Amino acid sequence: MSLAVGLIVAAVALPAQAGVFPQCPTRDPAPGSPIVYGSWFADGNGDGVLRASDGEIPNALSPNQVCVHLTAGDGFTNMADGREQYIFGFANATGFMPMEGETWDAVMMAYMETAVFPAPTLTFREGDEVYLSLTNVGMINRPDLFDPHSVHWHGFPNASAVFDGVPDASIIINMGSTLTYYYQVVEAGTFMYHCHVEATEHMQMGMLGNLYVTPLQDAGPALNGFTMFAYNDGDGSTGYDVDYPIQIAAFDPLFHELHIDVQPLPFADMDDKYPMLNGRGYPDTVNNGALDPALHPRPNAAPVSSLIEASPGDRILLRISSLSTTSYHTLTVQGIPMQVVGKGSRKLGPVNDTSQYYTTNSITIGGGQAIDVILDTAGIPEGTYFLYTTNLDHLANEAEDFGGMMTEIRIQAPL
Repeated sequence: MSLAVGLIVAAVALPAQAGVFPQCPTRDPAPGSPIVYGSWFADGNGDGVLRASDGEIPNALSPNQVCVHLTAGDGFTNMADGREQYIFGFANATGFMPMEGETWDAVMMAYMETAVFPAPTLTFREGDEVYLSLTNVGMINRPDLFDPHSVHWHGFPNASAVFDGVPDASIIINMGSTLTYYYQVVEAGTFMYHCHVEATEHMQMGMLGNLYVTPLQDAGPALNGFTMFAYNDGDGSTGYDVDYPIQIAAFDPLFHELHIDVQPLPFADMDDKYPMLNGRGYPDTVNNGALDPALHPRPNAAPVSSLIEASPGDRILLRISSLSTTSYHTLTVQGIPMQVVGKGSRKLGPVNDTSQYYTTNSITIGGGQAIDVILDTAGIPEGTYFLYTTNLDHLANEAEDFGGMMTEIRIQAPL
């Protein structure tokens, strides 16, 4: 009894041990052998995800195994007018492996100050078993801070709170540590993810990104001539030709500048002046190439374009989500009807039922909400159309008019 008590006292007295240790478990050297938890492999096709079905995970635990490695830290990005903003954010470290003789701590140096906005887009398939490792590489520009981070898959039906990322009920990750989340992906839909630690601050600072799951129905057979669907609809009614995730967010520049200046933050007076789609204001939203280096000296900091391109007659699925910390937004498209087929990461109505779909010319969405919209371009003339907010004060890049939360939909026959 005395030995047991002594061990308990010693365990309480010692600090908890943690370290950088991303996990992509496998059976090494062959199926049926013991599981090895320290394994990691190369991202062969460069898509930011390791998939057993792509041959990137030898001796995988299941044919649906997927591994992703994200880092959380800080960095800088620039607005459409060139104004620099200090950010917190995520970066994709999938496929990173230490050099011979190095430990996994090498991730800390390799991914320091590499945060991007928005976070790397995550795309999974219904049925995937996802091992998502998050390493906190710290905030090199705020050495006075020791903030933990987490991944909160917003809307995901976690069987247990342990991987939910909410600090009150689950694990959060301190600087110099890694946690591997496990998700059994049982539902298709448009989701989103963000850090849930000090959520208002970390989300305003940029720790948020697109996340969506494609349905089992994509495996076939074709329905109504389509092979890609928003949901398992049973009748092909959510079929599409091209899809685009579009995420709403906005920055209050004063909040970001006071942050890097180590000053008190104006939570109560937060006032977003840079409304964005996928981390950019117009016209950067429609630039599929390199951004102007004079305005964007960090070319990789805002990597996601929002330009929507389709051929005449295509059905376009827009996976719209909002992680705004301050405002509701209304988005509209002039000249192309918007059919709403899903909300809150769920199809509207049961399988084989379209009675709850509706057609509109605008949607209104608040922070934490997702809406799936199909634009049917059948009979729509070729040309350029606009997806933009009707909150007119958010069609601006701070003091400049004609920017902000707007992008283009270009309908053009293939050349």
